[in-house]
Amino acid sequence: MSGIDTTTRATTRLLACGMAAGPIYVGAGLIQLFIRDGFDITRHPLSLMSNGELGWIQIANFLLTGLLTVAGAIGMRRALHPGRGATWGPLLVGLYGTAVFTAGLFPADPVDGFPPGTPTGPPQQVSGPGLIHFGVSALGFLALIAGCFVLARHFSADRQRGWALYSAATGAAFLLGFMAVPAGGGNPAVNVTFALTIVAAWAWVSAISALLRSRIDPELHS
Repeated sequence: MSGIDTTTRATTRLLACGMAAGPIYVGAGLIQLFIRDGFDITRHPLSLMSNGELGWIQIANFLLTGLLTVAGAIGMRRALHPGRGATWGPLLVGLYGTAVFTAGLFPADPVDGFPPGTPTGPPQQVSGPGLIHFGVSALGFLALIAGCFVLARHFSADRQRGWALYSAATGAAFLLGFMAVPAGGGNPAVNVTFALTIVAAWAWVSAISALLRSRIDPELHS
């Protein structure tokens, strides 16, 4: 096998990691909605599932999908280089993956009745790990939002208007959902909407990874 073939195959494997990240994260979250007693998606963010007896499931979900996203970002860098957005787009996606991984190392504090037995309402005091979790999550969200817009510019310059619009729309929806959470005051509709925008963001990561994988070698797209 030639050096070029080896590099191409390595890149497609990295992009396959990015493709897998979204379905794994969302799938694990959906499963937990049915098996975690007391969890209410209209009140609780998915990160709260890191607490309780089955909290290891969500922690493993964060760690695995964070690593897969970082690997996918490396693949994006290889596939895009040296075109527009080849540096900042993948870097921002990689920062998001790093934030997801770090969020698994520092669980969110129990809050508002979850896990069962936790007092309702916000915690009286935020722990160190909880503060780190909140901070890295916010930074990760902002990084992915910016990454969507950077790659929207790449696709626009490449005259792939559909992908440019999709990327920009994903970034805009994620930004609006993120900004609405603190303004919503715990409104169930806002919480559910934000959860859906997270799903959309993961779908975008997987879709872009699949697109770039098909670009560099259509025969390996299947």
